[in-house]
This record gives sequence, structure tokens and C-alpha cells, in this order.
Amino acid sequence: MITLSSDFGSPYPAAMKGVLLQSTDARLVDVAHDFPRQDVRAAAFWLREVLPYFPRAVHLVVVDPGVGTDRAAVVVRAGRHAVVAPDNGVAIPAAREIAEDVEVFEVAVEDPASSTFHGRDVFAPAAADVHERGVDTFHEYGDYEPTDDYETLAFPDPDLAGDVLRGEVLVVDGFGNAITNVPGRVVADRFGDTASVNDERVAVERTYAAVERGERLLTVGSHGNVELAVNRGRGDNAFGVEPGSTVALAW
Repeated sequence: MITLSSDFGSPYPAAMKGVLLQSTDARLVDVAHDFPRQDVRAAAFWLREVLPYFPRAVHLVVVDPGVGTDRAAVVVRAGRHAVVAPDNGVAIPAAREIAEDVEVFEVAVEDPASSTFHGRDVFAPAAADVHERGVDTFHEYGDYEPTDDYETLAFPDPDLAGDVLRGEVLVVDGFGNAITNVPGRVVADRFGDTASVNDERVAVERTYAAVERGERLLTVGSHGNVELAVNRGRGDNAFGVEPGSTVALAW
């Protein structure tokens, strides 16, 4: 299996699939091609939430604001998985969620056909090659160089000290739920109560439908983090937040 993830929209992913199908009969599975454009952190967050649920696979990930520069192309091996991606940190959170220890290999790149579409000309061929050689053995060939010098990406930690807990909106999903970096355990014993969110009182509930349609709430999403939501509405609009916004919680 080879999965594909990008911020390309359409039709660019089709070209990557064409390259893959020229040299492999792998099952191709789209994860998403509508990640926020050039937003490495958002893509890294969602990949961390999705890729660990796949069986053994090669994951082709292209969110690459540095395309055409001297940034490297890498293969990150994590257990029975390999993530082929630009060296901008996008692959690291997912890889470390899959396996505690990861290995990173730099891909030898020689004169790609385009300086603006490395997804087609660099990463898709590398993903096909890793798939065909095998996740466990691809690095035994000379065109993958192990490296400890690679970009990492970490999500900011919330400030959980004192009477006011301060966090940050990491991403907003397609429903408008504003997902923060505050761990869900901080509200684990407060469901059915209320909280102050940026000085405005809202309900703390387990489910969206626990409040009336159109009402705001604080809840814990499937990712395990606190999120700002609206029952059948958009939490980002109702709370006036976006990725990077500060969220102050008090009880």
C-alpha cells in the first residue's frame, strides 16, 4: 500500500499516481489533498492523527513550501512504515506516533525535470522505489544515506500553571472545530459544568448535541485535545479564533 497526502487539490495528485503506477502495482490510497496550502504544521498534525491507523505502508507526503530549494528529500522509517517527504518536519510527528524510534534517510536527487513539482519528479519515484525494495531493506541500497541532520517539528506546549490555562489553536477542521494544544484531561472531571474561554462563559460537554443547535461548547475531540465547537455550526467563527490564536481557559 502507498498512501498519498498533499496540499495540491486537483489535478496534481493524478500525476503522482501516474508515476507510481508506472513502476508498482501497490494499492494507492488517498489520505487528503486539501491540507491548508503550504501549512506544514497543520499537515503534520493531521498526519499524526491518521497514519498510525494504517497497516504496513509507504506514505507519500508532499506539503512543500520549499520546493526547488536546497531542502532535502527524506525517507523516515518508523516500524513497519516509511514516510517519503520533504525535509521540513512534516513527517516526523506521525512517524514518532507510529514508532518510538525512527530512522531518517536522505534521498539522492539528481536534476529533477521540474523545480516546482517535486511531488511528481522526486517523491513519487522515491515512494515507488521504497515500496518495491521493501520498507525493511530499501536503505541497503546506495541511494539512501542515513542522516541525523534532519528537520523536526514539535507542537507548542500549553501553559497549565496557575488559575488560567493558556493554550493555542493548532488547526481548524472542516466542521469549524478549533482544536487546541490543551490536553483533554484538564476537562475530564468538568463535563456538565461551564468554563471561561477568553473571558466568555461556555458549557463543557462530552458531545456536540449536549447543547442546543447553534450554541457554543468546549469539548474533547477524537484527537484527545480540547476543542472549541458549536453544535451544527463553526467554532472558529463563533469564538473568533484561527490557527495560532491564544485560548485562555478558567473555571
